[in-house]
Amino acid sequence: MTTTPVAVSAEQRSREEQLIERVVRSFDTCSDPRLTELMVGLVRHVHAYIREVRLTEEEWNRAIGFLTRCGHITDDKRQEFILLSDVLGASMQTIAVNNEAYGDATEATVFGPFFVEGSPPVPIGGDISNGAAGEPCWVEGTVSDTDGNPVAEALIEVWEADADGRYDVQYDDDRTAARGRLRTDGRGRYSFWAITPTPYPIPHDGPVGRLLQAVGRSPMRASHLHFRVSHRGCRTLVTHIFVRGDELLGSDSVFGVRDSLVKDFVQHPAGTPTPDGRQIDGTWSKARFDIVLAPARG
Repeated sequence: MTTTPVAVSAEQRSREEQLIERVVRSFDTCSDPRLTELMVGLVRHVHAYIREVRLTEEEWNRAIGFLTRCGHITDDKRQEFILLSDVLGASMQTIAVNNEAYGDATEATVFGPFFVEGSPPVPIGGDISNGAAGEPCWVEGTVSDTDGNPVAEALIEVWEADADGRYDVQYDDDRTAARGRLRTDGRGRYSFWAITPTPYPIPHDGPVGRLLQAVGRSPMRASHLHFRVSHRGCRTLVTHIFVRGDELLGSDSVFGVRDSLVKDFVQHPAGTPTPDGRQIDGTWSKARFDIVLAPARG
């Protein structure tokens, strides 16, 4: 949608431009060149937006109220500002800027608001579900560098929502489930049991959810499993894998889907032998995700 530019007199335009320059000059005494660059860029873009849309004082006050409500609902388990960044595509744009393409390195995607430091350690072949509801899913793969060398002892941290669409931190009982960490073996291999990812909505009972409703957008995220992979000398990778065939792949609410991250989650009927001989009464799925880490910067 395009809007017809509002006619602004030369005198009015001059007043607005003079204000911008006064604000920009106010940072001349800043001793941090990068901070100066960030603040000057922010001021110029914010003022350009205000001038382009001819923002009213009522609209500006409503925006301030919206941000205030985002602050009020944010706590140590919920980060509404990350949600806002995600649904505006700002998170993915920042990730794109900071994770430049390098050879066949695995693509990065959004971190999301539900990562927790110090998730439970599990051995290779262990189970991260810890009682979370959902269909069992075997995930396996390798971690290598862009030269094809296996990366031994890479730290893999994984987390996901349960079959009810909720992360453990969204419950009130302090449970820890559907998250864990493990390390690759000497040949860069890893495997673990998780639960088959299912679609779920981002938290939409707050200001960000009301914003999505107002603009006619869905809060639903495509089915995915989160990864953070790190190793000395390699660029830390934050990414997901998505389920091929999920109808939400083209409308993920936080723009996190990358074609290279869409994987086959092969369904197996009850009674099918599992890779590790585990006995499973019902159905289960299997996915493979081979990860390639870019070298660390500088």
